Amino acid sequence: MLSFILLALLAHALPIKCQNLQQQNLKIFILAGQSNMAGRGGVTNDTSKGIRTWDGVVPPQCEPNPSIFRLSADLEWVQAREPIHADIDAKKTDGIGPGMSFANAVLSKDPNFGSVGLVPCAVGGTTISKWQKGEFLYEQLVKRAQMALNSGGVYQAMLWYQGESDTINQEHAELYKGRLKRFFNNIRSDLNAPMLPIFQVALASGEGPYIEEVREAQLEIGLPNVKCVDAKGLPFEPDGLHLTTPAQVRLGEMLADAFLQSIPSPSPSNDAPTNSSNFVPYFWITAQIFRCLWMIVTFG
Repeated sequence: MLSFILLALLAHALPIKCQNLQQQNLKIFILAGQSNMAGRGGVTNDTSKGIRTWDGVVPPQCEPNPSIFRLSADLEWVQAREPIHADIDAKKTDGIGPGMSFANAVLSKDPNFGSVGLVPCAVGGTTISKWQKGEFLYEQLVKRAQMALNSGGVYQAMLWYQGESDTINQEHAELYKGRLKRFFNNIRSDLNAPMLPIFQVALASGEGPYIEEVREAQLEIGLPNVKCVDAKGLPFEPDGLHLTTPAQVRLGEMLADAFLQSIPSPSPSNDAPTNSSNFVPYFWITAQIFRCLWMIVTFG
């Protein structure tokens, strides 16, 4: 009864922000990188008119799901739907990326997984230098990820697909590995998640001739809890740079398999209590109230 009263008071006092928070401990996945993470599946380039358009085709694997949410550009949880980077990679034309097929695959393969909270942060055409600590994209990623956590979520992993822009210049390709390591280490440090699982995509295309150099850096990153999913062999749009819609669906499923395989199997415990205590739900509710109050003070 007490928990019901507290929840009712909470919903009445904070009708907008706190109701958005109560997505039952969202499992947070950060989506970062450049255009192939933001999604260009189904996007075509009309060279005669100089415009790019998305065909609007959403495959079944990318359909909205009542258990999948996304953090919008204005830091509100909303139901996720394609293109999920439309208000983040806002200066480009976005289409299908791997995020929705990833989330749907996780939920279909693990029906007890819970609710997924996607935090889109990818921006097309960005080099790894633009993702270093102190740069706008880095600070935005940290801000959005921290907001997702403070609104009641739990970090699960970061999905990272970037590097095509670093294949243009030999010096950038040679410096890529060190910059990538620094980025991963700084993100983990600033999110207070030293072992945050990172699933990076080894690129299979690039804007320049140094694709193999960047791929080698990705495949040999040598950091704990960083796993590589190889995009080599997936089909591309006619531009030869961006993955097609079916390829993005497949990539999302590959990332989901890699993530689920990384989760340790729960070991049964004979010490578990037979009667649950009321302390846990009351503590959780109290924590949510303080989180809501913190958000009001911080974000107005």
